[in-house]
Amino acid sequence: MQLNRLPHSELRVSALGLGTMTFGEQNSTAEAFAQMDRAHGAGINLLDAAEMYPVPPRPETQGATETIIGDYLRQRGNRHQWVVATKVAAPGGPCDYLRPDMALDRRNLFAACDASLSRLGIECIDLYQVHWPHRRTNFFGQLGYEASEKESMTPILETLSALDDLVRAGKIRHIGLSNETPWGAMQYLHLADKHDLPRAVSIQNPYNLLNRSFEVGLAEIAQREPLPLLAYSPMAFGVLSGKYAGGTRPEGARLTRFERFKRYAGPAADAAVEDFLALANRFGLSPAQLALAFVRTRPFCASTLIGATTLAQLEQNLASVDLAWNDELEQALQALGDTHRYPCP
Repeated sequence: MQLNRLPHSELRVSALGLGTMTFGEQNSTAEAFAQMDRAHGAGINLLDAAEMYPVPPRPETQGATETIIGDYLRQRGNRHQWVVATKVAAPGGPCDYLRPDMALDRRNLFAACDASLSRLGIECIDLYQVHWPHRRTNFFGQLGYEASEKESMTPILETLSALDDLVRAGKIRHIGLSNETPWGAMQYLHLADKHDLPRAVSIQNPYNLLNRSFEVGLAEIAQREPLPLLAYSPMAFGVLSGKYAGGTRPEGARLTRFERFKRYAGPAADAAVEDFLALANRFGLSPAQLALAFVRTRPFCASTLIGATTLAQLEQNLASVDLAWNDELEQALQALGDTHRYPCP
């Protein structure tokens, strides 16, 4: 498994990272342990979590994912072999129940970080990410941005200053962004340089064959600054595996169980997936492995975050690192992108 260094840090992350948002909801503790064992055996060293996990977020299960990871690290005694990443939630998302008067200010950041450290059972978080912005902007597939003079927001400089305090306190090593816009990313980088504050070392945004919006503005930032991508949803909620093709809803699958996941649904997505599946069949390749390999081979991507509910799915995902990339595959998928331009932003 290739390891990629995150610039402006000493962190080296595996080309595939293990997403954990199913731990505590779709996956039991035993199943989560089995996934982490298998991922570790395959050379994965990046565990990505969030204080709001598992998903779908509910007050009754909030924090269960980090607790499971903490139990695993303690029982296996291999904390030093992992890059542990987690995220702090902002207001305006699906979990405003986390804390009273939520914001990305010092009080909220310290409360969130201390709670994550306690659940994870570790002394320091390797990569602490701001899960989404606290300002009026577009994320989670929103369109139609409109500025507002009256909006709830935490100034980015205030957030950065609080994150600096967490670094100085030894609670976190590095900071990262998530679901951030080009403007927001450049503000974080500019203010860090101007005020000698922690520099973001990664950005975790959605990126897959149905949603290549990262390429419009953020890919250039990712390479020129650099601020490499930790790509989430590389399989578009599993849609690119083909298991939901033709309206199929396998028992126990995410889109079968949870109606809220509709980001990669609709006529435009269905048409793109149908053509992608035909392309994979033409090359004699697994659709899942081809979709993951496409993301992994982008020059701005440091790690592709895979998620699974079964070990069989995880094995399929792990095998994507063995798929040899070539010009023919590249040209075929770029042509597919020209035909289906951003069906699911």
